[in-house]
Amino acid sequence: MPTQRHDQQRTRDLGTVSCAALQRAVVALDEAAWTEKQYRQEMFNVHSSTQSIVLCFIDLEAWPHIAVDRDVGWDRLGACAEPVMDEIVARSYSPGGVVVRSMAVRLPAGARITPHVDEHESLRLSHRVHLPLTTNPRVRFFIDGVPHRFETGRAVEVNNQLSHSVMNDGPDDRVHFIFDYLPPEQIARPGVARSSLGT
Repeated sequence: MPTQRHDQQRTRDLGTVSCAALQRAVVALDEAAWTEKQYRQEMFNVHSSTQSIVLCFIDLEAWPHIAVDRDVGWDRLGACAEPVMDEIVARSYSPGGVVVRSMAVRLPAGARITPHVDEHESLRLSHRVHLPLTTNPRVRFFIDGVPHRFETGRAVEVNNQLSHSVMNDGPDDRVHFIFDYLPPEQIARPGVARSSLGT
């Protein structure tokens, strides 16, 4: 099965995913969980309008060594999220890679994410997977200027090396589960090495 993304391909449909347990867990979260950690919003200005529950995150300072640590979101969502990631990776990508980031991201009603390209090398080498958990018909995900509407429960790989942005003009929050999968062929690149894997 192909794992390499064509440079100009905007999305790759990864199909429907068994994610009902993860959807229920996200809906059941209390409001405090969404504001518990703000460093992603503070570190990346483009995401300042979002709220994130981070499950795991690569140590950017340690790169190109792959050091991934679990965050507080793992205790909240990990038991439901791990089978979802395993299902997507097993049917769509080469086995033996590493999930270097995973998070639930909420874009409130009326909020936007401005156009940007994901620049860190770990983002360029990974497959960026989005799984909508809650959405509404007035959410638009623009990739290279082209609007897309993603379906709840259907995973899609997004080409984060093209300019992308999101607008939520609807009355309800949009929540996506997002993870970055670094496949084994990229781990094998010169200079990239596994170190401590917290997941």
